[in-house]
Amino acid sequence: MLESKRKAIIFIVLSVLLAVTAGFLVLKKVQALNTNLGTSVKIYVASKEISSRSLITPENVMTDEIPKKFLKSYHITNVDELVNKVSVVPLSEGDVITKNILKEASSVVDENNRLITLMQNERVFFDEPLEALDRVDIIVSHRFNGKEETSVFMKDVKVARTAKKDNKFKGVQLEVSIDKAPELIHMQNYADSLRVIKANVGKQETNEKAAETEKENPPAEAKPAEQKKPVEEPKKEEKPKEEQKPKEEQKPSKPEEKPKQQ
Repeated sequence: MLESKRKAIIFIVLSVLLAVTAGFLVLKKVQALNTNLGTSVKIYVASKEISSRSLITPENVMTDEIPKKFLKSYHITNVDELVNKVSVVPLSEGDVITKNILKEASSVVDENNRLITLMQNERVFFDEPLEALDRVDIIVSHRFNGKEETSVFMKDVKVARTAKKDNKFKGVQLEVSIDKAPELIHMQNYADSLRVIKANVGKQETNEKAAETEKENPPAEAKPAEQKKPVEEPKKEEKPKEEQKPKEEQKPSKPEEKPKQQ
């Protein structure tokens, strides 16, 4: 009887320990699931219909919440990721905005202009790193009818974007008219050398400022000139007075000689 009781007590203790352990593990698992499902994350969805290729604005989007467990890398959780973006597909109200349907909006303002990419290679050279909104001149060297020629191909071209790799300048996107785009692409493909030089637009601004300062200075310089004129004028008036005196003295001398001869 004593041995059977001991065995029964041992089995009861072991069963209790196993039950407590199993309950603890189940509780941890439930807590983990509740944490993942219960924690919500804000994502961005369309608040109204967005047509394809139209710029996404704050009025076109709103936030929605989903469990953290279902959050994927393609979801948009930061509003900065929507800046200057367009959707390549039309969206309806409530549609989730994902990264794979977004594209960078074109920086071309004029509808008649196009962006042409020029990357640095063995035929395309850049004299210095450029930044967006810079102005450049394009000089082309090529052989035509057996003659080597170097000439200015395009002037004052706007730089829309720049390309970098490992923080090193690699190329640009130039904004040109649709009529000039084929010519630029032709030179890019077939010219012996195409050099991109930053246009010096600073001189015009300094010249304009210098002209404005010159317009303001003349009134101050004109004052001494005006003071000299009244000083010289009285000298000219004194001379004719001295010349008139001898003429008046000579006139009475002539009639005095005539009565003596009679």
